Amino acid sequence: MSGHGTPIPMTSTPCGPLKGEAHVPGDKSISHRSLIFGAMAVGETKITGLLEGEDVLDTAKAMRAFGADVVRDEDGTWHVHGVGVGGFAEPDNVIDCGNSGTGVRLIMGAMASCPITVTFTGDASLNKRPMARVTDPIALFGAQSVGRSGGRLPMTIVGAVDPVPVRYTVPMPSAQVKSAVLLAGLNAPGETVVIEKEATRDHTERMLAGFGADIRTEETEEGRVITLTGQPELKPQTIVVPRDPSSAAFPVCAAVITPGSDVLVPNIGLNPTRAGLFTTLREMGADLTYENEREEGGEPVADLRAKFSPDLKGIEVDPARAASMIDEYPVLSVVAAFAQGDTVMKGVKELRVKESDRIDAMAKGLRANGVEVDEGEDWWIVKGLGHGNVPGGATCESHLDHRIAMSFMVMGMATQQPVSVDDGGPIATSFPIFERLMGDLGAQLSSAAK
Repeated sequence: MSGHGTPIPMTSTPCGPLKGEAHVPGDKSISHRSLIFGAMAVGETKITGLLEGEDVLDTAKAMRAFGADVVRDEDGTWHVHGVGVGGFAEPDNVIDCGNSGTGVRLIMGAMASCPITVTFTGDASLNKRPMARVTDPIALFGAQSVGRSGGRLPMTIVGAVDPVPVRYTVPMPSAQVKSAVLLAGLNAPGETVVIEKEATRDHTERMLAGFGADIRTEETEEGRVITLTGQPELKPQTIVVPRDPSSAAFPVCAAVITPGSDVLVPNIGLNPTRAGLFTTLREMGADLTYENEREEGGEPVADLRAKFSPDLKGIEVDPARAASMIDEYPVLSVVAAFAQGDTVMKGVKELRVKESDRIDAMAKGLRANGVEVDEGEDWWIVKGLGHGNVPGGATCESHLDHRIAMSFMVMGMATQQPVSVDDGGPIATSFPIFERLMGDLGAQLSSAAK
């Protein structure tokens, strides 16, 4: 499957029980950061378990363009020979980040305090997404940017020749923005301070500490205050990437709504800033358990067992949990369709500026499949029909958004009629083995590309 090119229609037909183990890909957030931090370290960083979806591969290409030596062994081990903090070379060509908002925003931050000029572009979806949320704070370091109207790609950034440290309060809960500022701060003298009013996923802070950066986090009345001392020499690491909880969401949610299912998803990262979906599913009455809980590489990990749960109840999801599960709301809305009663989701305006307007995309698709949805700028409500009562039968638009496409494929496993999407190609950006993995569990998926 390809996230760029001819649309690949996909259909999900109601199926029997899902059974077996679902070995989902490596964590996308940690994979991006492993490559970027490795490129900014001095020496060789070795990475196993890297997610080899298009988004991450685009980041690997970008690191090569900046002068790092990035190679993959036949066994899937990646080696990154870094150029050190501030050592990025000026790329010869435009940096194409494909579909990846995480990739482009983190790379913008990493190069913003280097004296180089870089032009960024992406696919049709990425080129619609707002970049001012990153270019505004990196301007405080001394970087300059020129892009299309509305702060959109393609965009050229001129890095700061003499960067200065900044103190910046992130105006919205965004791990990408926080991370971009911290990465820019790596090559600025003195202390860069980032303040989060709402905590977001903390992989950047954990991993920078692992690479030897002087970084500390305090909880204060202002919020979470992260202080980074600039111009360290980052030390290369050996990284084992845990499996992605955002990818695990799809087989987990499919098992919860599909009769007779019992699926084990091994080695899932359960960083508390990422695990909000699993907490929410349990509150709805899902039969979801953690087995073999442990810690690997500073991150909590467990095996997740998900079983069919016929008595799901609609709930009001705690808005404070939004940042820890923002990417999982589309598939949660599918589970909500099979619950009894209303599932209320508030504080979720970030969904409107993802790869697509995910509230709008899911609301339209759910309605087309017979589920009532109310929505506002910052909230939406799915009116559940209960197990066995969701009609299905529609073709939904994926809007070049991998999570929209996968969510409707999950939905079709338990509806009365098949559910289709106009283009399943973008699934390859984050979960290239999705169709095969779900098929091995017993799902009935078909696509125009075989």
